[in-house]
Amino acid sequence: QVQLVESGGGLVQAGGSLRLSCAASGRTFSRYGMGWFRQAPGKEREFVAFINWSGGSTYYADSVKGRFTVSRDNAKNTVSLQMNSLKPEDTAVYYCAARIGTSSFYIVGSYDYWGQGTQVTVSS
Repeated sequence: QVQLVESGGGLVQAGGSLRLSCAASGRTFSRYGMGWFRQAPGKEREFVAFINWSGGSTYYADSVKGRFTVSRDNAKNTVSLQMNSLKPEDTAVYYCAARIGTSSFYIVGSYDYWGQGTQVTVSS
């Protein structure tokens, strides 16, 4: 069982930055690949970024590539999402999620555990 708690969301102006964190419970955190997803009002939840169990591989949605960076600290059971050059279209609730393996990491249904989400609002 893994419990995930996101933090770091808030209101920021376009062009600004935010850093989201996801704290995980459990001693097996390092076994899990970690994904970040987001969901805007009236839209489906979409993939943002993924980092494998070791941190050696990362993947990003085209919409955030070059602006967002995902990282993890297995000693502290945390995964982070650094978001730079934010745009109004980045406004959404952001979720972290955990899963074993890396196949189809962009698919919502492939994850076993989810956090409660944190709101990110980017004003123009």
